[in-house]
Amino acid sequence: MSILLALIPPLTWGATGIIGTKMGGSAAQQTFGESCGALILGLGVYLFFVIPSGIQVSWRIWLVGLCSGLFWAVGTAGQFIAYKKMGGSAAFPLSTAAQIVANALLAAAILGEWTTVRVWVFGIISIALVTIGALAIAARSKAEKCISKSHPKSYSEGLLALLVSTIGFALYFIFPNLLVRFGFITSRIHNANDGINYMTAIVTPQAIGQIIGSILIALFVLHEYQLFKMPVVKNFTTGITWAIGNLFMFISAANPAIGQATATTLSQLGIVVGTFGGIYILHEYKTADQMVKIVIGTVLVIIGSILITNLKMLS
Repeated sequence: MSILLALIPPLTWGATGIIGTKMGGSAAQQTFGESCGALILGLGVYLFFVIPSGIQVSWRIWLVGLCSGLFWAVGTAGQFIAYKKMGGSAAFPLSTAAQIVANALLAAAILGEWTTVRVWVFGIISIALVTIGALAIAARSKAEKCISKSHPKSYSEGLLALLVSTIGFALYFIFPNLLVRFGFITSRIHNANDGINYMTAIVTPQAIGQIIGSILIALFVLHEYQLFKMPVVKNFTTGITWAIGNLFMFISAANPAIGQATATTLSQLGIVVGTFGGIYILHEYKTADQMVKIVIGTVLVIIGSILITNLKMLS
């Protein structure tokens, strides 16, 4: 049952891009609307689960959640800048691959989730399979490659933005569990109810951090001042969908039976949902060569994900 919860994030996050495209709006409007939607779900969780369950929400939990939300905003802003500089078809697979590697290895090394040489070997193999599969799924056509070669400076700036984005997303993912490792949050609070209490307490302050970060980024990075328009309201749906995946990703990461490395890697499998959804729902054109790579990449991603979900058995 635990692993089924960890498969919810790739489904909802894979659908987020499709829903956001349907809802429309600028990058800043979509980010702000997504953050507001996340807050709606966060308040719902707080009012109907956290308070009735008597879960403690201390100032430490508020601080962890706010910082995690701000890091998310940095990661999202970096992605949007990279999309603008190098194109979405080039930036998205690189971002996905970088997040898979960074999040899994940070969780394995810093949080100490991989404890034997055998687990490390198979863990690295599984990450490699998922990463190669993700890159194959989002492979560019020859025409798209020519565009990037004709603007090398813009492409380099996009890579720098992706580096910042990867750091932001890595901190957003790992921060709640990292502060447990450092003793800022006690193990008793973190482990209560298999991590569900701690992670549900975090989502509301996290969403507030996302809103603060998205407003600051919209005003000072993307220079967007039309934040209170209808596209923002429409993207509440995008945010609620994303937030459902976010909630279950963090619950899975806190669960000792799954762990951060497995939960974050599985969460990136949304690239499969997003790619096929884009093709069949948004009618995005793919060449025959790209479709072959998409099928091969999907198979590699599935094999890698099956392997990483069974790493606990190798411990």
